[in-house]
Amino acid sequence: MSDVYHRIHLARLVPVIRVSQAAEALELVERLLPAGLDVVEVTTTIDGWEEVVRTVRTAYTEACVGVGTVTTPALAGRAVRAGAQFCVSPCLVPDVRATLEPTGVPLIEGGFTPTEVLGAARHGVAKLFPAHLGGVRYLRSLLAVAPDARIMPTG
Repeated sequence: MSDVYHRIHLARLVPVIRVSQAAEALELVERLLPAGLDVVEVTTTIDGWEEVVRTVRTAYTEACVGVGTVTTPALAGRAVRAGAQFCVSPCLVPDVRATLEPTGVPLIEGGFTPTEVLGAARHGVAKLFPAHLGGVRYLRSLLAVAPDARIMPTG
C-alpha cells in the first residue's frame, strides 16, 4: 500500500472541498486541518483550485492534499504541477491513469457498478460514487465478493 493510501486509510474520513471560490475553500481547509482532519480533497470545480492546493501544501506541510474531479489528462497534469499528492476521479479514466503513472501520484478512480468499482480497486483504492444511492448495504455486497478491495465511499 502506498504512503498516500495508508494516510487515507488512517484518516478514515477525507473531506471533499467542493465550494465555488478559492477563498471559501481555504477557509474550510484552515478549519479542518487544525481539527485533525489532515487528508483533504480539493476539487477542480473550485475557481482557483490550483492556488488552494499550492497554499495548503505550503502552509500545512504535514497535510496530505488530493485533487478531485480529475477527468482529463490536462487536469491531471495541472494537479501534479499544483502539488497534488493524490488525484480522484468520479469514473474510470485510463488516459488520466496513464498520465499520472510516471509521476508517482496515485489515482483513485470512481465507479458504481461492481465491474467499475472492482476494476478501480485493482489499482489501489476505488471510490464508490455516488455512494448514497447504494448505501451501506450495497457497499457490504461489494465487499462480500471482494473482501480485500479497498473502497472509499463518496457522496
